Amino acid sequence: MWRLLNLLAITILVASAGYAYSVKYETILFAEQILKTKHQIADVQDQIARMHAEWALLTRPERLQALAEKHTSLRALALNQIVQIGDLPKAAPKVDTIGRKLESLGLSEPTNTPQDRHATGSGATPSSAR
Repeated sequence: MWRLLNLLAITILVASAGYAYSVKYETILFAEQILKTKHQIADVQDQIARMHAEWALLTRPERLQALAEKHTSLRALALNQIVQIGDLPKAAPKVDTIGRKLESLGLSEPTNTPQDRHATGSGATPSSAR
């Protein structure tokens, strides 16, 4: 009986040691995955910082000014170009060009469209056709 209990105790001890080692190796695996993810995050943050620096380099005002002078015919803003809102001309009235075209063709009069038979009560209805 005692040998059986000793054998059972040793078996439980070995099983618990095996479980402890499996938990240990799982935590080591997860720690490595976390470290790998942290390195990936750092790499992406470095790429973002590099892109911000590149954007700042490309959008320098003196660079853009040189490109604008080289490729466009833009002129610098003069003080006499700045006006008050009240000095702006009023907007032109909106013109219905399609309506004017129809009037010139003589198509502006109302047309005789067929009446809805169900609304006026005239004509055969599907229920009275039977």
